[in-house]
Amino acid sequence: MATDPHARTEVRDGMRITWHQPIAMDDGLIARADVYRPVEDGPCPVILTYGIYGKGVAYQEGYPKQWEKMVADHPEILTMSSNKYQNWETTDPELWVPHGYAVVRVDSRGAGWTPGFMDPGSPREIEDLYQCIEWAGTQAWSNGKVGMLGISYYASNQWRVAGMHPPHLAAIIPWEGQNDRYRDSGYHGGILCEFQKLWAKHQVVNIQYGRGEHARKNPNTGESVAGPVTLSEEEMAKNRVDAFEALRKHPFDDEWHRSRSADLSLVRTPLLTCANWGGQGIHPRGNFNGFTETPADTPKWLEVHGDSHWSMFSSGYGVDLQKRFFDHFLKGVDNGWDQQPAVQLNIRKPGEKFELRHENEWPLARTQWTKLYLDTAGMALAHAPLPESRAVDYEAMGQGLTFSTPPLEQETEITGPIAARLFISSSTADADLFVILRVFDAQGKELTFMGSTDPNTPIANGWLRASHRRLDPQRSTPYRPYHPHDRAEPLTPGEVHECQVEIVTSCIVVPKGWRIALTVRGKDYEYEGELSDFAKTFHYGTRGTGGMTHNDPANRPADLYGGRVTLHSGGAHESYLLLPIIP
Repeated sequence: MATDPHARTEVRDGMRITWHQPIAMDDGLIARADVYRPVEDGPCPVILTYGIYGKGVAYQEGYPKQWEKMVADHPEILTMSSNKYQNWETTDPELWVPHGYAVVRVDSRGAGWTPGFMDPGSPREIEDLYQCIEWAGTQAWSNGKVGMLGISYYASNQWRVAGMHPPHLAAIIPWEGQNDRYRDSGYHGGILCEFQKLWAKHQVVNIQYGRGEHARKNPNTGESVAGPVTLSEEEMAKNRVDAFEALRKHPFDDEWHRSRSADLSLVRTPLLTCANWGGQGIHPRGNFNGFTETPADTPKWLEVHGDSHWSMFSSGYGVDLQKRFFDHFLKGVDNGWDQQPAVQLNIRKPGEKFELRHENEWPLARTQWTKLYLDTAGMALAHAPLPESRAVDYEAMGQGLTFSTPPLEQETEITGPIAARLFISSSTADADLFVILRVFDAQGKELTFMGSTDPNTPIANGWLRASHRRLDPQRSTPYRPYHPHDRAEPLTPGEVHECQVEIVTSCIVVPKGWRIALTVRGKDYEYEGELSDFAKTFHYGTRGTGGMTHNDPANRPADLYGGRVTLHSGGAHESYLLLPIIP
C-alpha cells in the first residue's frame, strides 16, 4: 500500500496529532481531517466536526475581530489552554484531549484540504458527514461513541445527519445552528436575505481547496490551510456553487430548500440545543424548533444565552456545560445530568445582565399570552382594541410606524415566542412587513444588545412578505404562525388583508417606567444611536441587523415594494402584538 503523501502523526503539547488523516468517501473522494487524541492508546469517545471554514485556520488570524472581542469579554479563555489549536466555531482540542476525548476536524468537500466540488449545505455533504461519523466510531482508538459539537455550520449539519441515524452517533450539541434552510436564514418571511453574499466573500472563497500558496498558513504546521495544490481563479470558480445566486433561484420553499433542511421528526439522538436570544436573523429559530419539534421521547435539553454568536461557546460557562452533557452520554459518567432540568435560560436584563434560571418545559407553562392592540389613533399599544376601525398609512420604504405602551407600572418579563396579527392594505400588489419589538428607557433611549452578529440588536424581529400570508393551519399556533411559502398570492390594491407574522423568540425583563414598542415598516431595522468601534469595523456589523439585510433589488423591486401601506386596527380589524408575559 502506497504511503500517503500528506498524512503524518506526531506527539506534541500532550496530544497525539494526525494531520490530514484521509477518510475515503463512497464515491472515491478522499476527505481530510486533523485528529487530536490522547498520547496513550486506548478507546475514547470522539467529538467530530465537518465543515467549510478550514481545519487549519487559526482562530486568531482568520477571525481576529471576533477573537479579540471574545477574550476581552471572557478572559478565562486565555488561561484555559495555550489556544494554539483554536479554530473558528469548533472546540479547542486542548480542553478535551486531556479530558479523555479525541477531536476530529474534517474539511468539507471542496474546502480546506478536501478536494471536490464545493456546494455548501448540500445533501452530498450530509452523506459525507454520515460516513465520517462511522469512520470515527470504528477506529481502534475510538470507544464507538461519536458526539458532534460546534457552532453554526458545524451545528446545522448535526440536525440533518442525526435524522439519518448513524449507528455511532451518540449525542449532539448544535450550538446556534439553524435547521430550516428557507425560514431560518434564506428567506425571512419570504423576503430574500442578503447574508450569504457577505458570508461567501468573507468566510468561504478564501479557504476553497486549490487556493494553495495564496491561502493563509496553519501556524502549527506552516502549510497552506487550503490544500497542497494551487489552482487558477477560473478553475476554482468552476469548482464551487455561487451560494447566493443559488439561493436567489429558489424564492419559494421548494425541494431544493427541503433537501438542505432537517426533518426534525426523525431526530432520536440525545441532544443539547443551545440558542442565542440575539441571533435574530439566522439561528435561534432552529434551536428552539429543534427542542419543540423533535419527538417527545428524544432525550433533549434546551439552553439559551446572550452575547455574541461565538463567545459563550468557548467561555468557561459553555465548556463546563458541554463537558457535563458529553461525559454523561459519551462516557457514561454518573454526573447528575439525568437530573438536569429540561430548560436552562439566561434571563436577559438591561445592561447586558443575565440571570440563570431553570425550567421544565418550553414554551413556559405559566406564560400569560398577552395581546397588546395597535391603536392607530394614539399610536399606542393598548390592552383593549379600538371599538371602531381606524387606519394610518406609511411610505413602505420609509421609517414606518411605531406603537408604544405607556410607561410600565411594574417590572415585566417577556420570555418566549412572539407574534403579530396585522391588517394591511397596499397601493401595490404586495408589501414587505418588517416588524420590530423594541424597548425604551424612561428617558426615551432605546435598549439594544450585543446580538449574535451585531452590537446593536433590538429585542426581536419578524418579517413577512404579504403575498406569502397564507397559513398552514396544521403547523400554526397562536404564538407561531407558520407559512408554507410555496406560492405568491398578490394583494388586491386598496383591499384589506390579514397578515400573521412570526417574530423570533426573545427574552427581556423590562423595568418599571420603561416602554415596550412595536415598529412596522417596509425595510430593515436601523439603530439610530452611536456606534462602537467594533460596530463600525466588524464586517457583519450594520445598524442592528448583523449582515441579515433585505435589499436585493431583483427580489424587492421598488415599483412593487415601495408603495404606500395602510395599517388598519379596531372594529373588525383587531391588529395586535402577542407577547409571552411571565408572571
